[in-house]
Amino acid sequence: MSEQQAGPLSGVKVLEMAGIGPAPMAAMMLAELGATVLRIDRRTGAAGGIERPTRFNFVLRGRRSISLDLKEPRALALVLRLVSRSDVLVEGFRPGVMERLGLGPQLCHDRNPRLVYGRVTGWGQDGPLAQAAGHDINYVALSGVLHAIGRGEQPPTIPLNLVGDYAGGSLYLVVGVLAALIEARRTGQGQVIDAAIVDGASHLATSLFGLMSAGLWSTKRGTNIADSGAWFYDTYECSDGHWVSIGPLEPKFLAELLARLGADPANFGSQLDPAAWPSAREQLARIFRSRTRQAWCELLEGTDACFAPVLSMPEAVQHPHMVHRRAFMDLDGQTQPAPAPRFSRWPQRAPLPPQATDADVGLALEPFLEAEEIERLRHDGVLRDSQEVAE
Repeated sequence: MSEQQAGPLSGVKVLEMAGIGPAPMAAMMLAELGATVLRIDRRTGAAGGIERPTRFNFVLRGRRSISLDLKEPRALALVLRLVSRSDVLVEGFRPGVMERLGLGPQLCHDRNPRLVYGRVTGWGQDGPLAQAAGHDINYVALSGVLHAIGRGEQPPTIPLNLVGDYAGGSLYLVVGVLAALIEARRTGQGQVIDAAIVDGASHLATSLFGLMSAGLWSTKRGTNIADSGAWFYDTYECSDGHWVSIGPLEPKFLAELLARLGADPANFGSQLDPAAWPSAREQLARIFRSRTRQAWCELLEGTDACFAPVLSMPEAVQHPHMVHRRAFMDLDGQTQPAPAPRFSRWPQRAPLPPQATDADVGLALEPFLEAEEIERLRHDGVLRDSQEVAE
């Protein structure tokens, strides 16, 4: 009996060519949407990234994996056979790598014209930088986004690797794959998705480019409403060293914040007058430094003051709202973010914990191949079984 996935993508089969960065995150999301995902690891060569035990590599959850020597003809033939039985292939290599392996889009589409071939890279499949090495920080820098993030008179602030790898890369790849799946079912024709992080990160900034065109956004960091320039959209330190955030952009919400703080609005000047912002910021900073974060939570949390405490990751897990939302879960003894988004007809459920490569090749391949074929591939040495891995 094969493992049944529950979710709107139930029945969709995905091949993931193992890598690092946005491709594994995209594969995780597809698996948590109900797709059956098989991860193909190379048998030799380091995977890269930050090394850690498998159980702590949370983005590997939701699917099983096998290892293959892709330089061996029988292994390559197996991947192409899997391609013929799949709906989606996801890869995140440098342009040209899959072609050199003998698994480029043309060969795969010859085997399966309906295949959605998802490719995610930093620079894209073409262009002057396409073959250059890079990481999230470089792609976000080129998009214009990194320059915009940070406080005045300070260097650009690195937004972890969330804006580039995962927002500009993984999410855009998943959106492209889902759209192409719908079109493939309608027309019988698959296609290639070129998801470049530089494209996705730039696209995320569409509204900011609009504000800049309208003369409402400055390229000088820390001078705009949403980049720490405005005193009413920022973080403030409390008496205990913890921080809180406020964001009452609308006048009625700002009025509520000041009323709850016992502050006279007349002392803060016009909300949209940048000349009044430094003085207003100093006053608000003094107020927030007068109490602990917990005291401010008791006064402001849950009101229309647009307030929230700045929580560490361990603190976020314990917050009552996050607990109520079941935003985090315990999986294999580890606390980690729960799948998102929610679906009314698919109850939230815990995904398969991260599995070691080749831990159970039978279960991994069962949705794709017959049992006799799996056994023959194992016997011929194309597949490794769990006993070999243990040794």
